[in-house]
Amino acid sequence: MRCKVLVCVVLLKLIKPASLTEIQSRPNANATLPCNVTGPSDLSLLSVSWIRNGSAVALFRNTTSTINEGYSWNISDFVSGDFSLTVLRASLNLQGLYECKVDYNSTILHSSNVTLSILAFPTVSVPQQWVVLERENQLKCHAEGFYPPPVSFSWTRNGKEIQPPYTTAGHPAPDGYYTAVGNLTLYPSRDDQNVTFGCRVWHNDSKQELNFTLRITYPASVRLSVLPSSSNNIPLTLTCDVESFYPEDVSVTFLQNGTVLPIPPATEQNSGGTYTTRRYYTLSSSQREQGGLVQCVVNQPGVEHPVSSSANLDTLDPKGEPPLLTKSAKASVALMCISLVLVFLLCFGFSWRRRDEKQKSLNVSGVILPPRVIVGQKGRVTVSIEGRRVDRVQTAWFLNDTPISDTSLTVSEKGRLLPSRGEMGYYKMHTLGPLHSSGNATQQLISSLTFIPEISIHKGAVFKCQVSYVGKDKIVVERVSEKFTILSAPEVSEIQLAESQNDSDLISMTVRATYFHPDVITFRWFCQGGELSPVASQASSSPRPDSEGFFSAYSQCKLPKSELEKGSTKVWVSVHHIALKQPITRETRGFIKRPCVSEIMSFTSSPDQTLNLGCEITDFYPANVKVIWLKLRGGDRDDAEEEEEVLDGGEIWGPVQTHPRLYRATATLKRRATNLGKKERGGGVICRVEHCSLLEPIQRRWKNVEIGAPIIPPSISVCWSSEGVGVFSLLLTGGCPKPKLLWAAGGPTLSQLVSNETEEIGDDGQRELKSVCALETSTSPPNQTGKQLKKKSSLTIKTKDAVADPNAKGIEYIDERVDGENNNTERDEDTKSEVDEDSDQGSEQDEDEGALHINTVNLRSQARESERARLRVCVEITHPAFKLPVYRTWTEPNEEISASI
Repeated sequence: MRCKVLVCVVLLKLIKPASLTEIQSRPNANATLPCNVTGPSDLSLLSVSWIRNGSAVALFRNTTSTINEGYSWNISDFVSGDFSLTVLRASLNLQGLYECKVDYNSTILHSSNVTLSILAFPTVSVPQQWVVLERENQLKCHAEGFYPPPVSFSWTRNGKEIQPPYTTAGHPAPDGYYTAVGNLTLYPSRDDQNVTFGCRVWHNDSKQELNFTLRITYPASVRLSVLPSSSNNIPLTLTCDVESFYPEDVSVTFLQNGTVLPIPPATEQNSGGTYTTRRYYTLSSSQREQGGLVQCVVNQPGVEHPVSSSANLDTLDPKGEPPLLTKSAKASVALMCISLVLVFLLCFGFSWRRRDEKQKSLNVSGVILPPRVIVGQKGRVTVSIEGRRVDRVQTAWFLNDTPISDTSLTVSEKGRLLPSRGEMGYYKMHTLGPLHSSGNATQQLISSLTFIPEISIHKGAVFKCQVSYVGKDKIVVERVSEKFTILSAPEVSEIQLAESQNDSDLISMTVRATYFHPDVITFRWFCQGGELSPVASQASSSPRPDSEGFFSAYSQCKLPKSELEKGSTKVWVSVHHIALKQPITRETRGFIKRPCVSEIMSFTSSPDQTLNLGCEITDFYPANVKVIWLKLRGGDRDDAEEEEEVLDGGEIWGPVQTHPRLYRATATLKRRATNLGKKERGGGVICRVEHCSLLEPIQRRWKNVEIGAPIIPPSISVCWSSEGVGVFSLLLTGGCPKPKLLWAAGGPTLSQLVSNETEEIGDDGQRELKSVCALETSTSPPNQTGKQLKKKSSLTIKTKDAVADPNAKGIEYIDERVDGENNNTERDEDTKSEVDEDSDQGSEQDEDEGALHINTVNLRSQARESERARLRVCVEITHPAFKLPVYRTWTEPNEEISASI
């Protein structure tokens, strides 16, 4: 029995807790899942199992091994404690969580988890294609067969990045792997010939780059003519001159009335590297007699719309001169011509107007808008015009009622994305045509406008297109577009975690979205697969526009601190917006706690007179913390603006882990006090602490000032007016920093008063602080005359002399006429509403800032209501140079109390 207990004790010590290991494997490669145990080697008592998705894929029990197809292990290694499992030809359907469990004598000896994941790098390819010179072309870069998503694309030119990396998830293929396509909009120039372009693909910290050169097509210029012929009955040769094209491969096709005619080839190379060819086609007599419209169409690689030249055969091939006629024949011809002219003149008046209107009639489509108008991305509006005389038509574009001019010569068009907040709008006019329709004389003209949307310019605007004939002021047709919505995708910040101010057991998670348009945006919070409810939005959390028209908003969600401190809780937020093709997701980075920063402590060490500054940073997580020391340059005044300058020599002791999820650190700065100049001694030092849990850094200030005590007069100056208002003043000279004064007055007990302080520089150059307090006494109960006291307390003294010298003559108070009006209206104020009282308060706030407030002091005696207490006025002066506050008191003489009674 003792032996069995001893064996159990030994096995319990050998038991290891479950652990998690991640193994990555390439597709179709063998992957070994480790499971190593140190312990007894008796295989008869061992039981080993590998479990995936709740079912065993390999099992060893009672010295018998059972293993599924696609897996293998070496039983001979069990003796040495190696129970590793090999996955043969790893694939996507074999990845997941595997659990290795080893039992010895029915006791769990070992348990571990291994995650198998597949890592497949993409295959990069760029299809070869012809691009057209100085026209918009789309280049595509294919990344195929990668896993897991996503991948990032960027494009280079001669090794320099021309498009920054952007990330895309791609699309899954039938085999489970992913495929993605990167696009680049390019306007090739002649400088791009034989230049190396590259497509870079990033996937799982690996980079692949594929370089290639562009094959640029130079569009040709085409001119159609005929060879002269001496007779109408012989064949006619057409000439089509094709010049300045590249590459050499080109096909020229002749068409007659839309029917393709066969052609012979012939080309020659120019000195500039381009080619020239002249193609001929001989029309038969019947084809020449047929007449009509002939065309020379040139097809080139990569050119979507072939270049062509067309002409009427009657214009190119005028008929030969008729043979000489006899006199009788000439007379007959003259009579016939006169008859035809008369008939023509007779019919001309009836048919000319109708014919002219028919030729001038135009069919104009509406303004066609792009499907999505995105800030910073080019959009195009188009109008199609059909008619018989569109070659004489001109168009004018307007934004609302403002004419639009072509700014493409001053603003670059080569980039697909241009700055959305630029100072100049981008507009480029396009005119295509006239295009001839087959089978009739109708022509088509396409007028379009390319623009870069800007919210400040295009929000709520419409485009107008006015169609008129060249040389005419009359507008034939005007088309107005519908209002369009400008889209701007939001920029989403990371999730910021911070403790709630009202409840330290809750963690507030905040995510911000900026630079989006329109203002409709949705935040959805999730926690381990379940959707959370965000905190009720405040007024500031709703989308708010900035000066450029973009919106910003934020969303908050709160969780108990205990949940996040576990470390396994996962919270993420999904941001949805109409400008996004897919929602943007942000995840938490783990538990975060805000640091507590103490005030700056200082001492001077001897004998080198080194100034030591220190700041304690406690209770923060994670451990990454940054401290910056800044020097303040003080001005002549205590509240002057200070200039910041970065200091060197700061050190951080720590961080030291005080609890499983708490750290503390000490930031120090050493400076030699003997090297501090006079100006610098008047400044100070700032300790700025930055941490990932802080939306803004925490700052602590230490002032390096020379403390000097102010000169305080021995008594308070007082001056009473005929209306019973007393003005008490005290003048302090010198002192650094500025002292603080607190006035109080009353009988047995004192009440705090409102005073006015002004600071000036005296004749001797020293700072003078003048504090003045005005009051009046009352014996009325506060509950009975509260309204009248409130009215009186609102009175102010508008005089600078009362502040400068209370003993001066001619102290002016509020205009007596205003006092009289106030006395006359006091009787009617009881019937006024609370709205009138609020308006009085508002007007009270609008008083001049230099006016002196009159305090009301109640001196009603507690023993006898008919008597009033003795007035006492006291001022408290505090300063860093004083260990205790200094007081000055004025007490009302007894004879004044008797006189007032």
